[in-house]
Amino acid sequence: MKLSVIIPCYNMELYLQECVDSLLDQNLNPSEYEIIIVNDESKDRTLEIANEYATKYDNVKVIDKKNAGVGAARNSGYDLAQGEYIYFLDPDDYLAQNTVPLLLSMMDSNSLDILSFRTKSVFETKYPISDSNLEELPKTLNVTDGITYIAHKKYQNEIWWYIIRRDFIKATGIRFIEGKWMEDAILTAELFCEAKRMAHIDYDVHRYRILPTSAMRNKSREHYNKVIYDNANAAHVYYELMESLPKDHPNTQACLQRLKTRQQSFVFFLLVRLMKSDISVAEIPKMLDGFEKIDAYPLKKFLGSDYHGFSYSFLVFIFNRKPLINPFIKIFRSFYNLFK
Repeated sequence: MKLSVIIPCYNMELYLQECVDSLLDQNLNPSEYEIIIVNDESKDRTLEIANEYATKYDNVKVIDKKNAGVGAARNSGYDLAQGEYIYFLDPDDYLAQNTVPLLLSMMDSNSLDILSFRTKSVFETKYPISDSNLEELPKTLNVTDGITYIAHKKYQNEIWWYIIRRDFIKATGIRFIEGKWMEDAILTAELFCEAKRMAHIDYDVHRYRILPTSAMRNKSREHYNKVIYDNANAAHVYYELMESLPKDHPNTQACLQRLKTRQQSFVFFLLVRLMKSDISVAEIPKMLDGFEKIDAYPLKKFLGSDYHGFSYSFLVFIFNRKPLINPFIKIFRSFYNLFK
């Protein structure tokens, strides 16, 4: 079996069908791949829809588990996977038709640990056809190790824009953290830093559906505050990752610079979320003290080619001056609560 696609699901009855149908429309022999749908105790018809596919298609498998979050759901699918390659896909996203065969071919011919590709953000309009011309794609890939890849490319945190060799990820022992958000941002960076053979292909494959109901846009107080604390956790995990990088690699410093920018982005967006939360501003100094110990604050390495513009610069100016943070957030909250 060449490929295992793992789809964690929680209340995705509106989108799961299009997601799975896009995988079945890849011109692959069913014996070549499996679709593992992990139902994370959905309250709607998600499990029913998944089971309907499993009944109809032998290569569709369903795991029904107690709700434990997306990280645990992905780990459950990963543990069951048998494919030579692993791909994690969200149930509200989908793939362009007949794009997977080329990815598998490129993984094979280049003996890659990881292959990344293009993704397109979409709303309700459907884009089932890749906008890439196969004749114009490069015949050879620029294969590097993961540290060099990070050093030269602004990578995305999410896990649905790359495919992974299963033997590679198993050898690393890396898994999704469970019970916390930012699990994909952590796993992505950890995996990339371990990769020996990695490449990117400028191939339009994935469709990221922008939904106001997505987990990261959930504005419930409990969820919103949890994301804030989980951003803080990610910043600390990145510190440990950066400390573990080899000192003698020629691209370590450039890789560290990008990882440091990403680490400080967790702190930046944590502070932005704090502006709209009900967490007491009295907690902020304690948070900042912890970030100072791991060089994630002040935000001296956040602005640059990855993050730039007036709004970023203005907020960094405020956030880097401790006496301004509390009064700024208090004033912002007053207007925010008044007009929301």
